[in-house]
Amino acid sequence: MTARLPLAGLTVVAVEQAVAAPFCTSRLADAGARVIKIERPEGDFARGYDDVAKGQSSYFVWLNRGKESLVLDLATPGGRSALRGLLADADVLVQNLKPGAFARMGLAIPELRAAFPRLITCSISGYGETGPYAARKAYDLLIQAESGLSSITGGPDAPARVGVSIVDIATGATAHAAVLEALIARGVTGEGRDIQVSMFDVMADWLTVPLLHAEGGKPPPRLGLAHPSISPYGVFRTGDGKDILVSIQSDREWASFCAAFLRRPELAGDARFATNVARVRNRPETDAAVASAFAALTADAAVARLTQADTAFAAVNDMAALSRHPHLRRIEVDTPAGPVSLPAPAPRIAGEERRYGRVPAVGEHAPPPGGGEDH
Repeated sequence: MTARLPLAGLTVVAVEQAVAAPFCTSRLADAGARVIKIERPEGDFARGYDDVAKGQSSYFVWLNRGKESLVLDLATPGGRSALRGLLADADVLVQNLKPGAFARMGLAIPELRAAFPRLITCSISGYGETGPYAARKAYDLLIQAESGLSSITGGPDAPARVGVSIVDIATGATAHAAVLEALIARGVTGEGRDIQVSMFDVMADWLTVPLLHAEGGKPPPRLGLAHPSISPYGVFRTGDGKDILVSIQSDREWASFCAAFLRRPELAGDARFATNVARVRNRPETDAAVASAFAALTADAAVARLTQADTAFAAVNDMAALSRHPHLRRIEVDTPAGPVSLPAPAPRIAGEERRYGRVPAVGEHAPPPGGGEDH
C-alpha cells in the first residue's frame, strides 16, 4: 500500500548546488516534503558534471528527484524579495552558499529566524561560519586531503581518494539527521533552529578512531583492502585467480576459521595467533597461513569452506558486478530525458510502497507572482 509520507505538508526551500545540500534535501523530498530548489538562471552547476544518465548528469539525477526547480536571480532585489516570500511560508531552509552570502544579500540567518521563528535553517559549508578557514572554498576531495582522510586511504605507496564523494555524502546525511531532529524539537517547543554543518567537522568526527590511534602513538598505516587493527581482515587469492575478502572479528571466529577453513585447528591455540592483538602483531605470518590455504582452493571450494566456518566474506566486485548483483534493489525516476534506473534508497518501511518524484528541468516551476524580476 502507499501510505501518507511522513513529511507531507512541509515545505523546504533549498538554495543549493553540487552534492552535500542536495543529498540532504533529496531525502526530505523522498519523505514527502515539498522541496523548492532555487537555481541560478544557468542552473545548478552539478547539472554539468557529466552526461551519462541519458545525456544528463548522474549526480543531478540522483540527488534532485522529487524537487521543484525555481529560477531566481538572487543578485537582484526582485530575486531576493521572492526568496524572502518563499521563506515566510517555509518550514526549512537548507543552503550551501559561501559563509556570509545570505547576510550580504540582506537575508542574514539570525534576522530570518527572528522574522520567522518556526523556520529551521541549515547552513552547510566547508569549514563553518567562523574560524581561521571559514572563508576558504571547500570541495569533497579538498576536505578528504585537509582532514587527513586521504592519508589513511589507499596502499602503502601513496594516499588516495575515496572512490565516491564521501565527504559530501556524509555531510548531507549529517544535515538530514539534524533537520529531522529540529523538526521533532519544533513539534515540542514550536521554535525553529539555526543548524550549521561543516564538511571538515563531519570528517573529523568520522576520523575519531584513526585520530585516537595516532595520538596514542600508533598512527594507522595505509593497507589497501586490509584493516589496520584487525587480522585477518583482507583480500586473498584463490588458486583459480579469484579475490575474496575475509573478516575475522573475534577470537571465537578465528578458532572456527582455523578448524573449518584452514584445517589447522592448532593455530587457534598458538600464542602467535590466539588473540587479535597477537595476529595483528604477527600479521605477515597470519596472512601467509591464510593465503596458503586460499591458494590451494578454487573459488567455489573456498566459498564452501568459508560458509561452513561461518566466516564473513565478500567478493571484490567492480561496478559491472554491482550492476548485475542479485541483491541490488532499484527504483526508476522520471527525468526530462526519460526514465532512469537508480539504486533504491536504503530505508525500507514495512508494508509501505514508496514512490519517487520526477527530476526537474531548470526553472520548470513558475516563480511566485512578481518573483524573480528586478523591481
